[in-house]
Amino acid sequence: MGPAAILAVDDDAKTLLALRELLGGEAQEVVTAGSGEEALRCALKQDFAVILLDARMPGVDGFEAARMIRERERSRHTPIIFLTGAYEDVSSMFRGYEAGAVDYLVKPLVPEVLKSKIAVFVELYNKNERLRVSEERLRALAAREQSVREEERARIAREIHDELGQALTGLKMDLTWLNGRLPAQKTVAEKVRSMFKLIDDTIGSVRKIATLLRPEVLDQLGLAAAVGWQAREFQMRTGIRCKVTLPTEPVAAGPELSTAAFRIFQELLTNVARHARATRVDVALRADAGRLVLEVEDNGKGITEAELSASKSLGLLGMRERATAFGGGIEFAGAGGKGTRVTVVLPLESREN
Repeated sequence: MGPAAILAVDDDAKTLLALRELLGGEAQEVVTAGSGEEALRCALKQDFAVILLDARMPGVDGFEAARMIRERERSRHTPIIFLTGAYEDVSSMFRGYEAGAVDYLVKPLVPEVLKSKIAVFVELYNKNERLRVSEERLRALAAREQSVREEERARIAREIHDELGQALTGLKMDLTWLNGRLPAQKTVAEKVRSMFKLIDDTIGSVRKIATLLRPEVLDQLGLAAAVGWQAREFQMRTGIRCKVTLPTEPVAAGPELSTAAFRIFQELLTNVARHARATRVDVALRADAGRLVLEVEDNGKGITEAELSASKSLGLLGMRERATAFGGGIEFAGAGGKGTRVTVVLPLESREN
């Protein structure tokens, strides 16, 4: 993490030079701009701990520059301090605070006052940066753990399917051979039939366990087919009707992104079964303008703000983290008695590409 940057904006070159000499150093960098237009270009290129903005400039003045800077996502919360050559009247100050100012300073600037104010914002910025870096590392670690877990689930599913499946099939073949050579006794025949049924049931259980660990349809046929399959399984298991709308063309999502979207979908259906008291679920999957969009809407009791923010909502937190790891997001909308609508958006050009 490099030194914090301060953006100083003034149409007077002498003022900019004085600000650079006063505030520059190893701990912080001072970037200067001579106009509101130049300030906007700087704000688009990098993040700043604080912006010092001359209120009165020709062309785009400080108030308009502040408003445009605030419209940019990366600068929406950057502190802005207005610099003015005279005490502003009440209407001008209100305009400045409305544009996003946190303070006004009158020129000529008192070095001690300016440095102390800037130090507060620089320290806050550095703390936020350290926190952001820590969150990114934790998120990367969580994503790696998810990836390792999925790989392990896939490996175990293959071993269960192949090893146990082959062993049970061989056992069934041996029992068939043995049955052809046993004496024709009623009790023996009944016992053999019971053993055949037990083997068949066990084979079914093995397939079910392997599918729960890692559905083959996801790897073989892709995300859309997996979503359709999971919706049908959900409907058969719970009795909740599912209407599914899938794209006609294959979704160009890589294996990691497809897995993340599928696991989010599974968690959403689990929440519907556990909490929604719904009788119907509408599912839609589509690729839209370089984004993967998954929508799940039920007709249940709805979700409340308290439920969304509850600290024990680990399932919701897990879904958000899966989406965030790929640069996406998830939105919940619900009202009492009117069901819940969940929209998951994931960029198709993700970190796995």
